[in-house]
Amino acid sequence: MHDTSASAAGLNAQQRSAHIRAVVSAHGASLRERYPVLQHQDAIGAGILLFALAGMVGSATLYLQGHMAWWVCVLLNAFFASLTHELEHDLIHSMYFRKRRVPHNLMLALVWMARPSTINPWIRRHLHLNHHKVSGTEADLEERAITNGEPWGLARLLMVGDNVMSSFIRMLRAKTFAHKFSILRRTLRVYAPLALLNWGAWYLFLGFHAANGFAALSGSTIDWSANTLAVMQVIDVAVVVLVGPNVLRTFCLHFVSSNMHYYGDVEPGNVMQQTQVLNPWWMWPMQAFCFNFGSTHGIHHFVVKEPFYIRQMTAPVAHKVMAEMGVRFNDFGTFGRANRFERRQERAAMPDPVRS
Repeated sequence: MHDTSASAAGLNAQQRSAHIRAVVSAHGASLRERYPVLQHQDAIGAGILLFALAGMVGSATLYLQGHMAWWVCVLLNAFFASLTHELEHDLIHSMYFRKRRVPHNLMLALVWMARPSTINPWIRRHLHLNHHKVSGTEADLEERAITNGEPWGLARLLMVGDNVMSSFIRMLRAKTFAHKFSILRRTLRVYAPLALLNWGAWYLFLGFHAANGFAALSGSTIDWSANTLAVMQVIDVAVVVLVGPNVLRTFCLHFVSSNMHYYGDVEPGNVMQQTQVLNPWWMWPMQAFCFNFGSTHGIHHFVVKEPFYIRQMTAPVAHKVMAEMGVRFNDFGTFGRANRFERRQERAAMPDPVRS
């Protein structure tokens, strides 16, 4: 077992990263020796997926039968969907059924259906693997898409939890028609068909109930057609059991992820500067719907090939060695620095975040 009390003094960034990687990897190996069941990675991944899907279907059934309040269903399904997000991330790194394409791709399809607010996972694979190569730079399209590097304000608040709104605002910012059209075409390609249906249902839900609300405030009612009311009844159910939970989950994940990653003045390839550990007590409501992402995702940047449940188990040891090597914890200044690693006055002038 590696000594976790090594000093960071005299070590450069690469040596510190290597020490963290060695300690965390060794602890993961010792966990597998202590608990042999952990060696059955494919079965565990499939079991977690079945558990999450069963949980979502069970909650939806209880809600439809009148045995569960709508808000309980939303919260439970947001949690279960967060499990499927972690599974998708592991699948992107080929951690389950690596050499068996049928079950591997079936799992990818099922986690996409459980999270229809997201982009096509086969397309996301390329974006995410690129994220590891160029994390924190202009070329990191995945993190930029979820507002990493954006200054905080109304625009970022609207963009962080709504993928389509994010694309729409970027399209408005584009200077030329060709650029606007490129963003529109890319958005349609990566979000078809599930995310377009998901966000379309969400906007219909918001628009319909907002119209009824304004009408009620003005002392009138809207005489909707029978067909409209029938469609909206289906939309309302979809929002409670699937769309709404994923809107909540998306906001929590993107808020946490975009603020735990650094952007703009990160040294290329320096993992020590790519992320922080973001786990204050007041973020636990959000962490609950992205499966403790802020606390454990930074571990993944050092040890890429460990599944998410192993990261949860290695977190105490990982956090100790990461802190000893100088990884930042709960750097709340990132909210005011637009996720820059350093304050603007402490670094050379950097170009503004790309807004495309």
